[in-house]
Amino acid sequence: MDPSIFDTGKRPVWCPGCGNYSILLALRKALAELEINPERVMIVTGIGCHGRMSEYMKTNTFHTIHGRVLPLATGIKLANPDLLVIGHSGDGDAYAIGMGHFPHAARRNIDIKLIVHDNMIFGLTTGQVTPTTPIGVKTRSTPFGNFEQPLNPILLALASGATFVARGFSGEVEHLKELFKKAIKHRGFAFIDVLQPCVTFYNTYTILRQRVYKLEDTGHDPTDFERAVKLASETERIPIGIFYRINRPILEDAFLHAMNPPPALRQKPADIRKILERFR
Repeated sequence: MDPSIFDTGKRPVWCPGCGNYSILLALRKALAELEINPERVMIVTGIGCHGRMSEYMKTNTFHTIHGRVLPLATGIKLANPDLLVIGHSGDGDAYAIGMGHFPHAARRNIDIKLIVHDNMIFGLTTGQVTPTTPIGVKTRSTPFGNFEQPLNPILLALASGATFVARGFSGEVEHLKELFKKAIKHRGFAFIDVLQPCVTFYNTYTILRQRVYKLEDTGHDPTDFERAVKLASETERIPIGIFYRINRPILEDAFLHAMNPPPALRQKPADIRKILERFR
């Protein structure tokens, strides 16, 4: 399948060099290589520069309010389990105002995918501190340097019970594409924190290229939880890849008695499932 099938034709307005371009490209290629029909995909985006993804992906899309990607994605998935639901958030959207939703989506293990565009800065509002901004970084809201300990998204996901925990880097498009493919094929809550430099307000490309390394090159076993925690705690070098992956029942399994058929398919023609088969 040609990745251009997912192109809306709208020209992206991100800054030249923005890591969002890589995430957009990697996602289109991942969906195309998995031969997933656009009509079967639901993209949910929050508030931030990443939110433009809903304009540039020719699929079903919903651009929601700040911090509400996960509850909306959860409702959509429960209403129509046939959809592949992929949420996109920024580090401010996901880990600040949306923080209350993250651990619950992870522990429930609902079959949705969450891609966080983590540039460690509020880019859309011109450069304020976020929960992942490193200590000492000067921003519009911390002119004397950030004094708060940054959040570790990977440790948070592991502690919350996520069944698929990964980190990507927008400077490694092919590697990121493969992470997206594995996340999509995972049955359960799949979380990918993507290191995505903001070239305008916090350009970390140089330092990230020097420090990132791929977990698959080390022989890491993604079923080893204790090892995953240790790797997530590394500070000098930055591992990318799948930290942890296991299988356990998903939230939808617990709702089967109330979802046959699911709400989105009720009071429809008897042959609706035959129609849906075309989109699988």
